[in-house]
Amino acid sequence: MERRPLLAGLALALVGGRLLKGEMAMAGTTAGFGMIGKIKAKPGTRAELVAILASGTGAMPGCLAYLIAEDAADPDAIWITELWDAKESHAASLKLPAVQDAIAKGRPLIAGFDLSAETRPVPGSFLAGA
Repeated sequence: MERRPLLAGLALALVGGRLLKGEMAMAGTTAGFGMIGKIKAKPGTRAELVAILASGTGAMPGCLAYLIAEDAADPDAIWITELWDAKESHAASLKLPAVQDAIAKGRPLIAGFDLSAETRPVPGSFLAGA
């Protein structure tokens, strides 16, 4: 596996901040950038990797939502969904020490990255009841 996709995918998984709350869901805030990615953990390490992803994300400037989900059909797959106020905020978060530390801890547990997509969130849509 090449180093650049590995780092980019792990960074995707580790950046973010708070989970989207129903009452906060895009209220008064416009998300201008989103990312969705699928990470494949090495067999048997998904729970450990999820814990690293969850602990490696704190309040990040510009992060509106960071959701980690286990794939229901694949015991080694993790999905990450992020909403940001701007692409620049996402890029800036990758330089934070906490993110760099989480990347170092999580890298050995990752088998690969299946999918990754940049998105443009639609105003008025939100995650109700989160």
